[in-house]
Amino acid sequence: MLVEALQFPATLAPSATFRYNAPVEILKFFLQTGWIAKIVLMVLVIFSLGSWSVILAKWRELATAKRASERFLKGFRNAARLNDVAQSIASNRDSPLASMFQAGYTELETQIKTAQKAAGSEGVYRIRSLDNVARSLERAVGAERERLQRALPILATTASATPFIGLFGTVWGIMNTFMAIGATGSTSITTVAPGIAEALVNTAAGLAAAIPAVVAYNHLLAKIRKLNRMMDDFMLEFLNLVERNFT
Repeated sequence: MLVEALQFPATLAPSATFRYNAPVEILKFFLQTGWIAKIVLMVLVIFSLGSWSVILAKWRELATAKRASERFLKGFRNAARLNDVAQSIASNRDSPLASMFQAGYTELETQIKTAQKAAGSEGVYRIRSLDNVARSLERAVGAERERLQRALPILATTASATPFIGLFGTVWGIMNTFMAIGATGSTSITTVAPGIAEALVNTAAGLAAAIPAVVAYNHLLAKIRKLNRMMDDFMLEFLNLVERNFT
């Protein structure tokens, strides 16, 4: 008799199967939410899609810039003449170092031509102002840094704003839950489920948008810092070369 009393009912027997389809349940939650929650979710989706497009584009851009810069720097150090380096710029357009070299080389060439006209001889290869070359390089560095950092504010905005947008949806869902309890006087799952669904879905959506943006922003910023150090080192190397050979 005791064994029979401890047996599971037929509906709760261990052999009974319970299937949970997460995508379907999430879709049901979404359909149960109100129009405010749907607007919040759409805003979070837009932020997420925008941040992922920036992540993929900047990842590819920075990887290409790093490879092109390493290739250009190797060619620069192995070149016998600056003219040879200038001719290789077209194949290294993605490198910020190539743009820097173009700016410095243009200023160097202009000063040499001016000195040759003043001396009346094409054999003169001297410049009057190393500072002008340095300023040309600094302008190029500033332009390249701005180009490399372009679109990163989108990731920063997504990382900082989406948790609060999701929090707004969470608070709204909880408010709806309390309003439903107050209107019906019942705390059954049928009463509180729609509001709780709004709160949970918006919380999850806010975190899902913010976390990849934070991680990608920090990683991409580290890559940009490495390229910035490479540009600073190249500027010093180029100025040393000019000072040794053209002053």
